[in-house]
Amino acid sequence: MLPFVNSFMSWYLKKRIPVMEYSFANPAEVQYKNFKHLLGQVSNTSFGKEFKLNEVKTIKQYQERVPLFTYDQLKPYINRVMHGEQNVLWPGETNWFAKSSGTTSDKSKFIPVSYEALEDCHFRGVRDLLAWYYYYNPKAKVFQGKGLIVGGSHNVNELADNSFYGDLSAVLMNNLPFIATQLSTPSRDIALMPNWDKKLQKMIDATYQEDVTNISGVPTWTMLLLKGVLEKAGANTIKEVWPNLELYIHGGVNFNPYKNQFNALLGTDSVKYRETYNASEGFFGIQDTLNSDMILMLDYGIFYEFVPLEDINNEHPKCLWIDEVELNVNYAVVLNTNGGLWRYILGDTIRFTSKGPLRFVISGRTKSFINAFGEELMVENAEKAITITQEKLDCQVSEFTAAPIYLTTQSKGRHQWLIEFAKEPADIEEFCKILDLELQNCNSDYEAKRHADLALLAPLINICKTGTFTDWMRQNNKIGGQHKIPKLCNNRKILEEILKIRNEKN
Repeated sequence: MLPFVNSFMSWYLKKRIPVMEYSFANPAEVQYKNFKHLLGQVSNTSFGKEFKLNEVKTIKQYQERVPLFTYDQLKPYINRVMHGEQNVLWPGETNWFAKSSGTTSDKSKFIPVSYEALEDCHFRGVRDLLAWYYYYNPKAKVFQGKGLIVGGSHNVNELADNSFYGDLSAVLMNNLPFIATQLSTPSRDIALMPNWDKKLQKMIDATYQEDVTNISGVPTWTMLLLKGVLEKAGANTIKEVWPNLELYIHGGVNFNPYKNQFNALLGTDSVKYRETYNASEGFFGIQDTLNSDMILMLDYGIFYEFVPLEDINNEHPKCLWIDEVELNVNYAVVLNTNGGLWRYILGDTIRFTSKGPLRFVISGRTKSFINAFGEELMVENAEKAITITQEKLDCQVSEFTAAPIYLTTQSKGRHQWLIEFAKEPADIEEFCKILDLELQNCNSDYEAKRHADLALLAPLINICKTGTFTDWMRQNNKIGGQHKIPKLCNNRKILEEILKIRNEKN
């Protein structure tokens, strides 16, 4: 039966390939069509009537009439939907909300997830990634075994009848089609347990004897699960436990710093890695082939706008659409979605590396960088430098975060790094030296500030014991699911909290 299911799914998924190829070749046409459709949908909602969107005919008119929104600015509309009012941001009922990391004023964000967002965006993204995987790997057997999903938890939103929230992965799991639930592991009652520590052990017990062919999850939490599975099974490598494992789908953080650790855990180079760019707000990009940058997916019911990062804090920032972007420029992503987000500043920055098709890399966050001394160090720079440094010194970084040590009248400024190693370097001073040089190679502004120690001293690195970052996440209720360690911060708040835990452990 399973070989038939695998063959059918391969045929079914690959039917989308010509449609995707057309959208890649005609990005402006596809995006303009999305814009007109979304405009028609929102015009008769409360939001649309407030801004008189039925009068809007062009993209420029829309941009002039509707301001850019942060989550906090859009929150009053979202709260109305959470309390049961409908037809506010999107026509029809919206009963699901994806809970994600909060803003400066709130612990959590609650992103509305409409039926259209589920079907035409989130689920389509997963199907399309698998379509390309089968296209390039015609002998793939993903559907002849189980898919292991390392996800979040689910809670009932009691603000209204028939209204629910949870991590994005939990929202998706609660709405999976029947065949997908039959081909996934662990069972839903385990996958949606709210207590991560208890769930982790339950997941290990429930999955180590399954025939797992594919895994989806954030690298940090997936590694914890894999290590637990090895211990439970008494095995040296995951390939001994799951010999048919062939695909790992990851996202949320840069995978390069984790890749060597995964290779060691898996014990084989036959497992394919594929990256996705998805968030509570939508599914945006997929890695179609190995070692490629991701492709921006254009027909998922999202109309994209892009603000050059240097303009994001201006009163009237320059807003571009897909027909106006340039290569190798850091853009803040602005979304208009079939979930009811309008001119919404996502908080991520991307950089286009190709226009045919539109390929990109995630370069960081609009607020996740260090620019205390004019160095403009992006997460992308830090992750690349870490990856190269650990390869040169045969070490493995598990987690890291960095923040500035500010200038004083007595001393110059510098960056302080807290690093947790899976495999420590033989010489931490050499690690610091190479990391510093690689950061300079990645970022000319950082290089200029570091020149002759004139404005910025070499980094200060503090090694953290295993579990330090996990303890910080546990203290901040960020254990499991899609939670991630902030890599770079322009202030010292998070670093000081982790540093306190480090010092207590030493």
